[in-house]
Amino acid sequence: MTAEKDTEQSTAPTPKALAVAKAFVADHGGSARAVVENIGRAGARVVLIGEDGRLGDVMVTSPAVGEALVEAVDGLTAHEWDSETTAALKIGAAHRRKMAGPRAS
Repeated sequence: MTAEKDTEQSTAPTPKALAVAKAFVADHGGSARAVVENIGRAGARVVLIGEDGRLGDVMVTSPAVGEALVEAVDGLTAHEWDSETTAALKIGAAHRRKMAGPRAS
């Protein structure tokens, strides 16, 4: 049973990650899509897309922790980068410039 308990603890999202995800859902319409992206040794990025189309993210230690985060937050549902999820995203001009970097002028 110890190994099972260790696995549960290692996939449990941190209180901070839970708080960030819950606040995002509350601030952006009461529900959000979540796409868990594996970023290698650094862990995983949980990309959040609110009902209002706003973008956010939460960094976690692994894809398993990201999936556990999605399951733990009411109003958060797991998605993939399909056409429906991409269409739900609304990126404004200021964010596009920020993503483009210093050469966007």
